[in-house]
Amino acid sequence: MSRAVVVVAAGSGTRLGIGTAKAFVPVAGSLMLARALEPLFTLALPTLVVVVAPADRLDECRQVVATAAGAAVPYTAVVPGGTDRHASVQAGLAALPDSVDVVLVHDAARCLTPASQFERVFDAVETSGDGVVPALPVVDTVKRVDGDVVRETVDRSALVGVQTPQGFPLAALRQAYAVSARSETDDAGVFQAAGRTVRSVPGDADAFKVTTRWDLGRAESIVRARNGADGPAVRIGLGVDVHAFDAGSPCRVGLLDFPGEPGLSGHSDGDAVAHAVCDALLSAGGLGDIGGRFGTADPRYAGAAGGVFVRGAVSLLAEAGLAPVSVTVQVVGNRPRIGARRTEMQDALAAVVGAPVAVSGTTTDGLGFTGRGEGLAAIATAVVRPV
Repeated sequence: MSRAVVVVAAGSGTRLGIGTAKAFVPVAGSLMLARALEPLFTLALPTLVVVVAPADRLDECRQVVATAAGAAVPYTAVVPGGTDRHASVQAGLAALPDSVDVVLVHDAARCLTPASQFERVFDAVETSGDGVVPALPVVDTVKRVDGDVVRETVDRSALVGVQTPQGFPLAALRQAYAVSARSETDDAGVFQAAGRTVRSVPGDADAFKVTTRWDLGRAESIVRARNGADGPAVRIGLGVDVHAFDAGSPCRVGLLDFPGEPGLSGHSDGDAVAHAVCDALLSAGGLGDIGGRFGTADPRYAGAAGGVFVRGAVSLLAEAGLAPVSVTVQVVGNRPRIGARRTEMQDALAAVVGAPVAVSGTTTDGLGFTGRGEGLAAIATAVVRPV
């Protein structure tokens, strides 16, 4: 094939703050990567698709690619990314056969980019032989500043905002990366630094980059609008779990270890927070509860970590055509104190759930078994959405 697309999906998603690789964050029920791949398999001409993924999620990525590609899966490949975007793009380019004439490099975070934008860039590269970027006019007034002092207004008539996919003749882009002296902010910058010409074609407003949670909400709103005024109905579930303290066991709460604290008794590791999250997810999907799905009679779950049950609930939701949207969990008890580790706990849980998790803590002012320091309780709610 003469056409290829390298989809860069190895980013950590630090600014998104969900605790998992950005491409694996759900957008209205479907992973960001899955949404980014969908238009590639509707293009008019056969196109080789190479996905550059986090090195520790290659198998998961292959499953996402296989589902999106369907019968076209022989025209796909998954390769591990590098230490930064520059290295990841080079890894994707290295995976392409020399028969490819034109390659488009696309960020998975621009997951709503329409197929028409890929076609425009392909056609422009094949016609001009130059690099091509999709771009939108700058609509805001632009100022040049020095610190917080505004120095001048910049003429915006010659300015554009650049998107992906960015297209190039493959041999020329490989050569540009081979001689690049430093990382650029995009592939066009690498191409230009090698003395090559880059042209622009009209971009699309939906091809924005999901960087923050605001962007994620915007993307979900667009998907809901595409699916109808209200979009697929969400489902809400509730989970509650209680465990007594056991000084002879290690303390594990919310997938985190708390050395020096008494542990929680139970058939598994007694992680009441993870168990409550599992029950909330199962409840939202109408899939029963943790006892019915992962009962104490099953020796496989003896001493199992809480993450095993949360992952199991997410898998059962997927089988039912559902995906987590968000989870909220409140920890009730005097100890361990979670305040200083709240963000760490949220990130650990979100990485397993695959959606944002909010954690809070409270005590019962000395009342009841939690107030007397006899045990720990957790209450969780989960929101899931049909895929």
